[in-house]
Amino acid sequence: MSFINIEMSVELIEKYFPELTVVQKKQFEHLEELYLFWNAQINVISRKDTEEFYERHVLHSLGIAKIMEFTPGSSVLDIGTGGGFPGIPLAILFPEVQFHLVDSIGKKIKVVNEVALALGLQNVRATHARAEEIKEQFDFIVSRAVTAMPAFLPWTKGKFLKENKNPLPNGILYLKGGDLKEEMTPVKHPYKIHSLQKIFSGEFFETKAVVYVNMAS
Repeated sequence: MSFINIEMSVELIEKYFPELTVVQKKQFEHLEELYLFWNAQINVISRKDTEEFYERHVLHSLGIAKIMEFTPGSSVLDIGTGGGFPGIPLAILFPEVQFHLVDSIGKKIKVVNEVALALGLQNVRATHARAEEIKEQFDFIVSRAVTAMPAFLPWTKGKFLKENKNPLPNGILYLKGGDLKEEMTPVKHPYKIHSLQKIFSGEFFETKAVVYVNMAS
């Protein structure tokens, strides 16, 4: 199964992020062949999604950037990154922000390291570990549907810096789909659900959202 045309792919990203630099455009273009190569060896992306790679993985990851424009110098932890989503696309978009990508499956972290190296991303480091093993603190934690939010929250305990330097207070930016009202009912922290349907066109985004949880209060 082949991926979609590269030019159409980059046009899709540029449609929503028109301020990309030449370097960023080349990095986004290069993503396709890198993941095609690595996915043939280590299945890090669903086979059925490969033809919609840029929509379902790259643009979906960048939905977080439509909710939060990270301040240069910020630090972000990506829990359960898999093959590098949402961390890698966000690291391309925010080269002055430090990203720490973590996954409990070593072969997926190998892919992340190889992709980051091939793209020349100096702001990415990847660790083969469970979330609970990470003892550092960050401004934000991002993730993409690794579990229900009530189960995810304990993994983030003690991992937030106290000082806020971004437009939103330090917290979680979580890509999730489906009906979130019931899932979020037990959550005691202030939160807001941002529908991606209002930001990106296409059937894929009709049920997708970014959930922001304020962990500073």
